[in-house]
Amino acid sequence: MIVGIPKEIKNNENRVGMTPAGVNELVRRGHTVYVQKGAGENSGFPDEQYERVGAKILPTIADVYAVAEMIVKVKEPIELEYPLIRKGQLLFTYFHFASDRKLTEAMMASGATCLAYETVELKDHSLPLLIPMSEVAGRMATQEGARFLERPQGGKGKLMGGVPGVKPAKVLVIGGGVVGYAAACVAAGMGADVTIADLSLARLRYIDEVRPANIKTLYSSEFNIRAELPTTDLVIGAVLIPGAKAPHLITRDMLGLMEKGSVLVDVAIDQGGCFETSHPTTHSEPVYEVDGIVHYCVANIPGAVSATSTLALTNATLPYALKLADKGWEKACAEDEALCKGLNVVDGKIVYPAVAEAFGLPCEKI
Repeated sequence: MIVGIPKEIKNNENRVGMTPAGVNELVRRGHTVYVQKGAGENSGFPDEQYERVGAKILPTIADVYAVAEMIVKVKEPIELEYPLIRKGQLLFTYFHFASDRKLTEAMMASGATCLAYETVELKDHSLPLLIPMSEVAGRMATQEGARFLERPQGGKGKLMGGVPGVKPAKVLVIGGGVVGYAAACVAAGMGADVTIADLSLARLRYIDEVRPANIKTLYSSEFNIRAELPTTDLVIGAVLIPGAKAPHLITRDMLGLMEKGSVLVDVAIDQGGCFETSHPTTHSEPVYEVDGIVHYCVANIPGAVSATSTLALTNATLPYALKLADKGWEKACAEDEALCKGLNVVDGKIVYPAVAEAFGLPCEKI
């Protein structure tokens, strides 16, 4: 198969779809890999490393799309890329379709096959290609939340761990999955007073067994969240319904319960955001205020730590990329149920139910 790895052009997206080590595995199996010039530089992988393992370097993103049968990326294509995508081409990347109708319609119009990292799902309902970036995003969410609690950044001027004689910051993490638990552990490590809320009692029991001493668990309900907000300094939204639009768990009126300078970090922004007042931001302009509350809603948080993120992502995606290249997407998906669940759009039709439901469009069986 001819595999293309373009340079990411989304704002401050510094990751690359595959490391030289991953390219080496594809080339060893007889596949041809084209990498756009400079694609890996911001992740610490210069062109020479790709050439050394057998990749061919192309000068422009258009050149890569023109030649490739399978495109391996990190983030969803943006508008500049839409005209480059052609019928029958396989795109293997994060899409998050449910929060972006324009992207969904563009991919349907292209006739391409869109296989989304975020909906590849194992029998135990875990999401193997989302987990590594969720681990990064959770850790980063706390790190960024702590930064924006600082007064020069617009926050209330509170130190996460406090000092002797001064109480630490209070952190509420909504969602006890991979993102939420990672965020809570980092906050606890910084010395904060942490509460993690989730709907699953089984998950809360597990967290209660393994948690550090300064993490408490709470059943997630509107009543309980409202009760926590007046004394909470940092809220991290870490809610996920695979492939579907995130629910709004903090509404506009609930902001009035919080002290001015408190911070909201919405890690669910890729799926539309779990705070009513959220809208996507970028690493160059990461925050804005609503009613005196600082909102951090960067849609590609792991892009800030691209060296770590690219390695973690390739570790997870490479086995699936090899299957797709070796067998073609139809045979690979027929043989692997988890990979088949990654199919979102095929030949102009939506084939993932949550995406179709988000836009009131028909869902075809694959």
